[in-house]
Amino acid sequence: MGADEHIQLVPATEQHLDYIRTLLSEYGLPTQDIAEQKDSLYIFTADSARVGVGGLERYGDAALLRSIAVEPAKRGNGFGRTLCQQLFARATADDVTRVYLLTTTAEAFFEDLGFHEIQRDDVPPQIRQTGEFQEFCPSTATCMTKQLE
Repeated sequence: MGADEHIQLVPATEQHLDYIRTLLSEYGLPTQDIAEQKDSLYIFTADSARVGVGGLERYGDAALLRSIAVEPAKRGNGFGRTLCQQLFARATADDVTRVYLLTTTAEAFFEDLGFHEIQRDDVPPQIRQTGEFQEFCPSTATCMTKQLE
């Protein structure tokens, strides 16, 4: 990621839904509830070009991080880390103190961002009731959390 690139999170709109579904599908990530969760999804841009997507569903002072995906050609350049950091900053501004997620492939990536593994039973009930926890992610997915500062 070049220091001169203008990085921005853009709230997802109806016009972004096909792009979001396509990118998430490339990584085998859930897309079933994308339209319903549109208001919690963001497009990540660099110099006005789309480089990824991410979601943050808020539940009181907790949030579910989901649908983090970077364009394949842009991977390995720090965009995923920057995307997550911008989502964390937005969450902190909204008084979120803890973030949860499920992953089947990116444990090391999220550990590098300060997440640690927990049991699903340790997740707040309102997050355990989401589609991510109830339907879309396998029971074998690693559950992780991070305290925001």
